[in-house]
Amino acid sequence: MLVPEDRTATADLTLIAEAAREAATIAMRYWRHDPQVWDKGDQGPVSEADLAVNAMLTATLRAARPDYGWLSEESPDDPARLSAQRVFIIDPIDGTRAFIAGEDNFAVSIAVADQGKVVAGAVILPAKNRLYTGEIGGPALCDGLSIQASDRSDLTGAGILATKSNMTADHWPGGVPDLQRSFRTSLAYRLCLVAEGRYDGMLTFRDAWEWDIAAGSLICECAGATVTDQRGAALRFNAPHPQTAGVIATTPGLHNAIMARL
Repeated sequence: MLVPEDRTATADLTLIAEAAREAATIAMRYWRHDPQVWDKGDQGPVSEADLAVNAMLTATLRAARPDYGWLSEESPDDPARLSAQRVFIIDPIDGTRAFIAGEDNFAVSIAVADQGKVVAGAVILPAKNRLYTGEIGGPALCDGLSIQASDRSDLTGAGILATKSNMTADHWPGGVPDLQRSFRTSLAYRLCLVAEGRYDGMLTFRDAWEWDIAAGSLICECAGATVTDQRGAALRFNAPHPQTAGVIATTPGLHNAIMARL
C-alpha cells in the first residue's frame, strides 16, 4: 500500500533546512574567491554564487515538491505560483553586496507559504555556520536551540536595526524616537537577530521583496515578536507583485509605541 507523502510544515521545514545547508556549502565555494558579478540595475548586483545556489535549490526543491509554486529572486516569475496552494519563496543570497565585499553577514533564505501565510522558514548564514529555523505553531531555533525575542517595552534607547534613511523626520510625524540604531545588509539576518533577542527590533519603510523577508518573518514571530508592514497590517505572501509595504518587527510593546509615532 502506498503511504501518502508527508506535506506538513514539519516535513517542509526538514526539507528546506537540508537544502539550506547544501546552499551554504555552495555559497562558501565562491565567498572571497572573486566570483563573477553582473549588475541588474535597480535590483542591484548578482553573483555567480547567487545563480549556482538558485540552480541547486530549483532542482532539489521542485523535484521534492513538484506541485508547489516557485518564487525566487533569481528565477523568472511564473504566474502559475498564484494558483498553487503552497509556494517556495527563495532568496539564494540575501545581502549580495556584503557577499561580494567578502563580509560574513549574508544569508540564504528559504520559506514555504501556504495560501499567503509562511508555514516553514530557514535562514542560514554560511560564513557564520549558523542556521535559524521556524515552523508555524512551533519555536524559533538557532542551530537547534530555542531562541526568544526581547521583552523590551521602552522605546527610548531600544536597539533597532535600520538604515539611516529610515530615521529621518518625514517618516515620523509623532517625532523621531531616540533609538540605538545598527545595521546589517541582509534583511533576513536582521529579522533573525531580532528573533534571537540580540536587537529589540528592525524596521524598513521601503517596499520589501517577499524573498528577503518570508523566512525571517516567520522565525521572528515564532520567537514572540510582532511582525507587520509599516501600516501595522499582517504580512501576506505570494502576491502578484511580490513586495510588502515595508516591515516592522519588534517586541509587542515596542511595536505599539512605534506605530503611535508613525
